[in-house]
Amino acid sequence: MRGNPMKITPITETNSPIYHNLVQCYEAEFSPITGKKPNGSGLFELDTQLDGDTLGFLLLIDDTPAGIAAIKCKEAHSYEVCEFYVVPYFRKNSIGMEFAHAIWQNYLGDWEIKQIQGAEYATAFWRKTINSFNETKYTEESYDDPYWGRVTRQKFTLH
Repeated sequence: MRGNPMKITPITETNSPIYHNLVQCYEAEFSPITGKKPNGSGLFELDTQLDGDTLGFLLLIDDTPAGIAAIKCKEAHSYEVCEFYVVPYFRKNSIGMEFAHAIWQNYLGDWEIKQIQGAEYATAFWRKTINSFNETKYTEESYDDPYWGRVTRQKFTLH
């Protein structure tokens, strides 16, 4: 399936329409769990806006948009994965794992990832992805998030 190596590009004014198209797919995929419906224009409202402290990334495989990530920079060397999506066509080939690992390599520090209740497949993905990154140790807890309700959260530190 893959010819060229994957390319990860920061979201800019030029490629932001691609990000916004893919984030709609992400919102649609999670809508049965989140209970969100599209608005009158057929678009989902976004929970995460890209701004000064939230960075967006576009994953390209052979120049084809294959995924997105939104990473919140909470404080010095402290990050949260807010949105992470790989187009279904590109899944099951460790591409999502490679995408996450590539981001982490560039942002060492404390990390947090949350999955909403009902997204057990996402929790399994993140456990496997964290464990396979240089055998990184993490803590995991279940708690009531003020925005999302019951979530599973992993925390780890990369040096």
